[in-house]
Amino acid sequence: MDQKILKIGEADAWQGVADCRECSLRNTVLFAGLNEADFARLHRPVEQFVLQPGALLYAAGDTGSSMFTIRSGLVKLVQYLPDGAQRIVRLLRSTDVVGLEILLEDRYQHDAIALQPTELCRYPAKAVNELSIDNPRLHHDLMLRWQKALTEADAWVTELSTGSAKQRVARLLLRLVRDEDSSECMLFGREDMGAMLGITTETASRTIADFKRKGLIVETTVNRFTCDVPNLERLLES
Repeated sequence: MDQKILKIGEADAWQGVADCRECSLRNTVLFAGLNEADFARLHRPVEQFVLQPGALLYAAGDTGSSMFTIRSGLVKLVQYLPDGAQRIVRLLRSTDVVGLEILLEDRYQHDAIALQPTELCRYPAKAVNELSIDNPRLHHDLMLRWQKALTEADAWVTELSTGSAKQRVARLLLRLVRDEDSSECMLFGREDMGAMLGITTETASRTIADFKRKGLIVETTVNRFTCDVPNLERLLES
């Protein structure tokens, strides 16, 4: 894993280069209930780093002792079929937690791979577990994270693996812009898209080209698109 690691001490966490006091993650569901003393306990061993597209964060079956929060970027979780083909089972974005399963066991369940330049913070699972014992709010929020992961997993099965190829691509685009301030999203390789949706790379390419011709998406820069949300939603109703 080619990465530049920044080790964050307690002083850096609150007033140094890491600027954790102002970090968007500070106010996410997982950490919103922590006071400064609690948050400082987490930051003594924290590392901050950036993964480039295609870089592996961890592999399925790896032993580990850390979980990660995404500051920016996009990470795919991958499982492999018996024939060696990959299936992307979930996408994780800013404020999401990666490797949550390590709180309960010592092995990761998926390959976690960056799809875009992705900035992450690494937290030792042991510190999070110990803190959750003393902090009922954190324990509750961890349970909410588990529920969110289950809900997302169900959505990938029911929304992104059923219907026509056009409907699957439309649902993916709508999910990518769902939590954004605008209707813009960054796409990725058609092979990855096919692995997410259970369609071939060629079908993914043809569908994106068709959406561009019909004005359902407009490419503003390389692989960044503005989505026609109302008409994408109408396509799902047809």
